[in-house]
Amino acid sequence: MRSFEYYTPTRVIFGKDAHLQVGTLLKEYGCKKVLIHYGSKSAEASGLLDEVKKSLTDAKVEFVTLGGVVPNPRLSKVREGIDLCRRENVDFLLAVGGGSVIDSCKAIGYGCANPWTDVWNFFLKTETPTACLPVGVILTIAATGSEMSNSSVITNEDGWLKRGCVKTDLCRPRFALLNPQLTCTLPQYQTESGCVDILMHTMERYFVNAETMELTDSISESLMQTVIYNARILMKDPLNYDARAEVMWAGSLSHNGLTGCGTGGGDWACHQLEHELGGMFDVAHGAGLAAIWGSWARYVYQENPERFAQFATNVFDIPCGTDFEKTALAGIEAMEDFFRSVEMPTSIGELGLTLTDAQIQELAFKCSFEDTRTIGTFRRLNRKDMEKIYHSAL
Repeated sequence: MRSFEYYTPTRVIFGKDAHLQVGTLLKEYGCKKVLIHYGSKSAEASGLLDEVKKSLTDAKVEFVTLGGVVPNPRLSKVREGIDLCRRENVDFLLAVGGGSVIDSCKAIGYGCANPWTDVWNFFLKTETPTACLPVGVILTIAATGSEMSNSSVITNEDGWLKRGCVKTDLCRPRFALLNPQLTCTLPQYQTESGCVDILMHTMERYFVNAETMELTDSISESLMQTVIYNARILMKDPLNYDARAEVMWAGSLSHNGLTGCGTGGGDWACHQLEHELGGMFDVAHGAGLAAIWGSWARYVYQENPERFAQFATNVFDIPCGTDFEKTALAGIEAMEDFFRSVEMPTSIGELGLTLTDAQIQELAFKCSFEDTRTIGTFRRLNRKDMEKIYHSAL
């Protein structure tokens, strides 16, 4: 068994109307003035922001607001938030939304607490943050797991580079209020894209070419089965509270480190490949991952077909004999069939993109950090490998 460290400091309050406790919680954490950070106008139209403001007012917590966060959150919005928080003496950040809003909040927190450098340096990994303003979350989209993670991903419009910050527990949210009811107004595509994101956070940690812990594998396999089962329910019954609750909790568990205990950290090649697609073409993250995954899996599975065969058998109940390669390929096909069943793409073309050779070369060049790094651990991928995967995903 591998050694590992597991740390999950985020306080979770889960259930119907959980978000109404936000004022009391912020008061408990000593907040004097909070930034309410959110995305689209749906947070206003649904009445959610009014409920949040009332809770804060009742608790005598001052607030300022900043909306307009978009999928693949932008560095310009982060810088706007940093300037606002400094002017208003904000001492706490409240993300009302999904992963994009939470990641934007974390980046604002880094920028405010480390005024000695530009926040983008943390995403270039040329500097390391030493502090972060505290972050709280009211989750409205089950997907990224950012409500319990130590990661943040931001897109810089200058060059359309999508980069993740150096990982540090400084940005882990102090609390996350998880009310599955708040996800019921999501469009179907967004819901299912979120389900794929949850699966991929688990699969990135699961597909490692090394010995793993049986218990961690079992947790991961059960989590994947739960998401697949409930994602299909939500295709037919999008208002099903129980299914939304299962998916929401799975999203948090998939990315808080639990499914990586004893796996050595995971592979993450698919995420790196998709980040460039998201940065250049602004595709939905989960959908982009679905479009890439099958091509990545077929490119690398021969490094350890037994691992893919285990996945096929334990997640999709595919019988496994002595032909591990056959079972592995059947498992890859089964996952792609699931993607199709929830109307997720299995190719870049199904994202509505027609890429030229030059664009594929640019994607791989950016993903390899200008041909200075490899990605993945299941199989190390260089720039040429990345080009081949992008090509096969067309």
